[in-house]
Amino acid sequence: MAWFKKDTKEKKEPLDEQEAAPAVAAPKAGDSRSYTVIRGPHVTEKASNSASLGKYVFRVGPDANKLEVRRSIEKLYKVKVASVHMLIMPSKFRQVGRHHGERSGYKKAVVTLRPGEKIDIT
Repeated sequence: MAWFKKDTKEKKEPLDEQEAAPAVAAPKAGDSRSYTVIRGPHVTEKASNSASLGKYVFRVGPDANKLEVRRSIEKLYKVKVASVHMLIMPSKFRQVGRHHGERSGYKKAVVTLRPGEKIDIT
């Protein structure tokens, strides 16, 4: 009965920490993920006027959250963020003549910087 025999295989000793797992650094927030979180600045007249108050508007990815936006802005622009507000802009129906369509929706973030900080978007 081979099922009940003791394990005759030789047990392997654990390897050193360096040999056990190769050191692969996972990308931190603000590295490769920053460019999928922050799609770019949202340039409108209203957004340009709010820049004088220290508020900047960015289009962000649909799966981005406030913490990721904060870390990405701080990493990419080297500034300190005071607060982040998120908005989901709905898609809108458009019609040109008899052609119907829908403009896609998007997510945007209003980032307020600490006093004395500013971003040069241009």
